[in-house]
Amino acid sequence: MNSEDIARLAGVSRSTVSRVINNYANVPEATRAKVLAVIEKYNYEPNTSARILAGKSNNTIGLFVISVSEKERRIYQNAYYSSFINAVVDVANDNGYYVLVHTIYSEKDYSKVKQSFLQKRICAGILVGNEKLSSALKEISRMGYPIGIVDYDPEDIEKYDLDDSNLIVVNSKDYEGTTDALNYLIGLGHREIGIITGRMETYSGRQRYEAYINVLESNGIEIKPEFVLKGEFHKKKTYDEVRNLVDSKKLPTALFACNDDMALAAMEVFSENGIRIPEDISIIGFDDIPLAAHIKPALSTVKVPGYEMVGHITELVISKIESKVRKFHYESIPDQLIIRDTCTNVRDGAF
Repeated sequence: MNSEDIARLAGVSRSTVSRVINNYANVPEATRAKVLAVIEKYNYEPNTSARILAGKSNNTIGLFVISVSEKERRIYQNAYYSSFINAVVDVANDNGYYVLVHTIYSEKDYSKVKQSFLQKRICAGILVGNEKLSSALKEISRMGYPIGIVDYDPEDIEKYDLDDSNLIVVNSKDYEGTTDALNYLIGLGHREIGIITGRMETYSGRQRYEAYINVLESNGIEIKPEFVLKGEFHKKKTYDEVRNLVDSKKLPTALFACNDDMALAAMEVFSENGIRIPEDISIIGFDDIPLAAHIKPALSTVKVPGYEMVGHITELVISKIESKVRKFHYESIPDQLIIRDTCTNVRDGAF
């Protein structure tokens, strides 16, 4: 079965079949319906290679999952990333698009993005994960394809002349989410609040750390260097940092972790050392991964609407593909403080 057969069965020309397949507007609705009925009846699939050679979209979006800091390459076991992948695939499939997934573990891997476009394997791209390389993005953006980016510093847009590109940037409001979490701890009477930082090379990592500094300073709370732990968004790194903190015999009354994985690693260390949560130390995380609600005690955290956020950027990318409008677009989406069982009030001399 080919397009010529479809044309014969539908009683139209082969060029009409081509216009229907490529969703041209200048096809009468009755004719379009007749052609689509034949296509559906015979399960006809257009020849993708032919469409590409003709300059048509191949209806495939490239999803590039970036984890330059992930040495063990276990990105697909990470609940944070798996939610993103599911969102892109779900929304793309609902709109008749396929998804080609690539991983980027080093700067040289950015060539995968450019190659995928040059080889016409994809008609748009979405980048999620850490350490977006602005120089590579600038080069890729010059190709003119729609590219969606999650977790990217908007100040870099102007800095690297990306504001006239076809980029779409969607961030979560991590500064505000962190502020809500810290104000909650302060409201419970905590004055010694530590932090497990993320990677400062990432926009989200910087936003969460800057909010920690500013909120504590604005409340007249001393920032103690020994309570600033460098977790780098890694469980193993966090485990070692928290173990050293425990060995020092000096704990804060509360600990803010810049993601849930680090909060869980800290809870593991505390459990191994007989330190009770929240009786001996309160802890709050960030992201609201599925496990956060199911551990004991259930982890208080800041919910990042990751699935919704990435689903939305996928819709925006598809809209750009189909409208062919070249314009930079930026949005930020609010986070939500989720109160569970890992924080307690320390007023009235509890500590």
